[in-house]
Amino acid sequence: MAQAEEMKMSVTTSFANSGLAEVLLPEIEKDTGITVQLLVVGTGQALKLGAEGDVDAVLVHAKAAEEKWLAEGNGTHRREIMYNDFIFVGPSDDPAGAAKADKATGALQAIAAAQAPFVSRGDDSGTHKMELSLWKAAGIEPQGDWYRAVGQGMGAALNTASGMNAYIMSDRASWLKFANKGDLKLVFEGDPVLFNQYAFLPVNPAKHPHVKNDLANKLEAWLVSDRAKALIDGYMLNGEKLFTFNAKAE
Repeated sequence: MAQAEEMKMSVTTSFANSGLAEVLLPEIEKDTGITVQLLVVGTGQALKLGAEGDVDAVLVHAKAAEEKWLAEGNGTHRREIMYNDFIFVGPSDDPAGAAKADKATGALQAIAAAQAPFVSRGDDSGTHKMELSLWKAAGIEPQGDWYRAVGQGMGAALNTASGMNAYIMSDRASWLKFANKGDLKLVFEGDPVLFNQYAFLPVNPAKHPHVKNDLANKLEAWLVSDRAKALIDGYMLNGEKLFTFNAKAE
């Protein structure tokens, strides 16, 4: 067998926490001969690693930040791969009545009005960016003892919420995979604004000549293939699908 080639990709904690990486990486290696080394960080940090040429590609979920990053010349293009959605999780008795809301902003308004404990990732991740945009849309600047920004990844933030019996916004995959649920349950879902798209962005070799653009392109071709579609769409936990493949053929 040919010597495996190695490349680095920065990915979000929500992608890593979901368990999908463990499914995809061995198959990528088997099919392409590429060993993908993951650097697991929040979206903001993942894009920064790409901008500095420390990785060959980036897989994140914050479209506005991705487009700004591309406009600054850091990547060659953006390719959508798959999506899931964000949800709100909270104490099973839902003291704020977030479940009664008809929109995500309404759920946040209910939590803020009740000053019910809320854990924010506070780490410039895609999830954190989405949470902040929803508070803004709700007309609320979250602050005070009830609002706790932890500056950590999705799994660690969920752990904190579980320990505090607090509300939190999570991506669905991380929540389904999370074992330490305690008294928490899913309290709000289904608002179209909670759509969560993941995209693949190769780092620009014109800016960083040392990056392995050929391997990034080879990996992208695999990620948009029928083989990847079957694995992504087939990844289930407790009968629930975690991601939906939506890459379009070029």
